[in-house]
Amino acid sequence: MLNVEEHPPVIAQPAVKGTPCIEVNNVSKRFWMERNQASTVSGFFINLLNRNKKPRRSFMAVRDVTLHVYPGETIGLIGANGSGKSTLLKMIAGIYAPTEGTVAVRKRLVSLLELGTGFNSELTGRENVYLNGSLLGRTRKEMQAVFDPIVEFAGVREFIDAPLKHYSSGMVVRLGFAVASHVDAEIMLLDEIFAVGDDQFQRKCFQRLHEFQAEGRTLILVSHALPTIQQLCSRAMWLSRGKVMDEGPTDQVVGAYKTYIERLS
Repeated sequence: MLNVEEHPPVIAQPAVKGTPCIEVNNVSKRFWMERNQASTVSGFFINLLNRNKKPRRSFMAVRDVTLHVYPGETIGLIGANGSGKSTLLKMIAGIYAPTEGTVAVRKRLVSLLELGTGFNSELTGRENVYLNGSLLGRTRKEMQAVFDPIVEFAGVREFIDAPLKHYSSGMVVRLGFAVASHVDAEIMLLDEIFAVGDDQFQRKCFQRLHEFQAEGRTLILVSHALPTIQQLCSRAMWLSRGKVMDEGPTDQVVGAYKTYIERLS
């Protein structure tokens, strides 16, 4: 388990001013799911008769969320599994379109939502660095400039020309984080990056985030590790079933969330 006390205190962040670099205004996201009736004989025939009109049900993953993030801030999103945190990040990243409301991003963004997404197991680690970089919108020349730091950070120099299918899962995760964290971006979206890898890798991730803060980058971090949220984030938002339960200074929001959890236990 990563001990956040081993790391320096969170770097002071600039006062909120100017124009937000991220504006989420009254955003909701609805998903539709097919009702599967084929578990019975009658359900099978109902599906056949209605195969072009399958009955559906919907659920709201995010409900009327507003969040304005200013340059240089680090914002933490907390809440139980299924509370809408990752869905909100994916709307900010442009992966999902909101059902209602608007999202505006005014700076160059990179998302670390699913480390290793976009890798091809048949290609070498070297080839995957350039492939993943292109998926993140970076040119080959840009990736050449950061290739060596990526390989050193991931600790895969010995295997960089081997096919990715021969890498361990930990090596793939390290390479995915190294690529995403070395591309030039002013905003970073991070989803549970401390939930993967060993302690040494987690410490490197933690130190890398401190470097981002020192560089004035804007971070939005999803994590169940509340001490990490408290150390890294100046503000936090607590979501439950897609709704905002609290938003404000990190200690205030984390305290309210802990009180809620204690009442449930």
